[in-house]
Amino acid sequence: MAYVVLDNCIACKYTDCVEVCPVDCFYEGENMLVIHPDECIDCGVCEPECPAAAIKPDTAKNLGVFPKLNADMAKIWPNLAIKRKALP
Repeated sequence: MAYVVLDNCIACKYTDCVEVCPVDCFYEGENMLVIHPDECIDCGVCEPECPAAAIKPDTAKNLGVFPKLNADMAKIWPNLAIKRKALP
């Protein structure tokens, strides 16, 4: 199991989750973050840190296209391992 970043992250991109991730499995696009499913260790520390409630386990219902989007974009977006300011 892994965690997935959902649409609540689009256009806000808080990085509180990145700061607590022990394996640096977050990747940054222009307007959102994603989690690399093969790097996520399912520790769950990121989920409660997200102010936008944009992170859910990949076993949750109604995730839509987001598990695939996370997996695909994590392969091409740069890794993010530090906290940054959220989008305005």
